[in-house]
Amino acid sequence: MTQKERRLFLIRALLEEEPRWASRGIPQGEEEQKHLLRALFNIRMPRPVSEEFLQVQDAYLQEETRHKGITTLDQLEPVEDGIYLWQGDITTLSCGAIVNAANSQMLGCFVPCHGCIDNAIHTYAGVQLRLECARLMAGQEEEPTGRAKITKAYNLPCRYVLHTVGPIICGAVTQADRELLASCYRTCLELAEASGLHSVAFCCISTGEFHFPNELAAKIAIQTVAEWQRQNPDKIKVIFNVFKDRDYEIYKRLLR
Repeated sequence: MTQKERRLFLIRALLEEEPRWASRGIPQGEEEQKHLLRALFNIRMPRPVSEEFLQVQDAYLQEETRHKGITTLDQLEPVEDGIYLWQGDITTLSCGAIVNAANSQMLGCFVPCHGCIDNAIHTYAGVQLRLECARLMAGQEEEPTGRAKITKAYNLPCRYVLHTVGPIICGAVTQADRELLASCYRTCLELAEASGLHSVAFCCISTGEFHFPNELAAKIAIQTVAEWQRQNPDKIKVIFNVFKDRDYEIYKRLLR
């Protein structure tokens, strides 16, 4: 099957599950089709899926990621021992684990084509990721802030995904908020070490939809990681992954 044939197969299968969307029809343009497919992935509840669907989906997503270009840890230059700074799409990064800034439901973002990292990671990992998250959250209403869970990465080029819930800021940042954000970084590193991983890529936890001030969040991230690495030398290499120019400039200045 070509990418177009795979895309149309997946759209038709997902529209059958969502009759309320079926009346919209399938657009002719490639980008419009990709937009619709992503939206359908995003709204899909964690329900069983056929093996045929998974085979087509996996081939489609892996080819999309290959086309975007995969970056490996070996291609990056450390800014200091065990620390890297990389600006790019975290869903194209090949390393031990990437960190997802999750919400407390831990099921991914259900908003169609939303711009958050949670949405992107679940989209390009595939529907299996939401299914695994649902199994992990069975009997648990919410994941506590500052904790983390680990899942497979499925169609992402990394091996695992670490899901952590950062603090939501409403007004001034409190000391409790600072400690919870630091806990996100520590818990992810501890979980990665316990899972035998040697590299972790952190996104800018809590700085997007959760409104943690970017500069303060970066300071806490760098300080927490540096302290953990001092206590656990040569165990895990850390990549600070940024997407926006603003965050890149902040991390570049602080790490210098």
